[in-house]
Amino acid sequence: MPIVDLIAEARVLLLAGLVGVAYLGMSRRWAERRGKRWTRWRTTSWMAGLVLLAAGLSPSLSAAAHHDPVAHMAQHLLVGMYAPIGLVLAAPVTLVLGATQTWTARRVTGLLRTPVVHLLSHPATATVLSAGGLWVLYGTSLYALTAESAVVHHLVLVHLVAAGVLFTWAVAGPDPAPRRPGLPTRLGALLVAAASHAVLAKTLYARAGHWPPGGHGPTDRAETAAMLMYYGGDVAELLLAAMLLAGWYVRSAPRTRQVRPAGAAAAG
Repeated sequence: MPIVDLIAEARVLLLAGLVGVAYLGMSRRWAERRGKRWTRWRTTSWMAGLVLLAAGLSPSLSAAAHHDPVAHMAQHLLVGMYAPIGLVLAAPVTLVLGATQTWTARRVTGLLRTPVVHLLSHPATATVLSAGGLWVLYGTSLYALTAESAVVHHLVLVHLVAAGVLFTWAVAGPDPAPRRPGLPTRLGALLVAAASHAVLAKTLYARAGHWPPGGHGPTDRAETAAMLMYYGGDVAELLLAAMLLAGWYVRSAPRTRQVRPAGAAAAG
């Protein structure tokens, strides 16, 4: 591998490492302020999300994505679906609210209550940006431009990451979100997004070699990419559904109290 590529790979890993260290620092401050440890499995989730994101953004995969539709689809799944699940499941907003000073927490809370955040974080908006964005990518000449222009390619990656995180947070995020719609709305958004993703994948498979406009690579690779999109998307959407239902159950389940037997109470 050329030295330039090695430096680029190292930059991605370094950035991911710095973000991981920042999260660990926040979790330590959480423990100091709250007197209890931050949940380890959320820390693990954050690190897993960073690893997936770093893998998806690696220069080597990006270079392959310019001419191989399978590499392109793997990158799309990593940065747009799987990495966001790990990052959002780590509840970074909750961590920041509990680890920072009161004035910082108030600013974050105030930001969450702004009309812009309400609009962007609504499941319907997030679905349009995420699922709708894929139809724009594969239904127009934008896909071909990603192979010709590094700038366009990176802008599309930024959109995939941002839209993926936003959709995951809006539908199944454990962080606080003022005015978050109830379970039926969020579940409906997930079903619409899953259906849209499946239809798009089937369309790409049926028209492999002719669609998306300006597509590159042999037909068999395009078909493999479409299958990867279909089945890889199914797994990610099942994970999102599990996150959504598990979060709903935790919030709605009645709190059970352990009642000591009368004899034990008297003896105490």
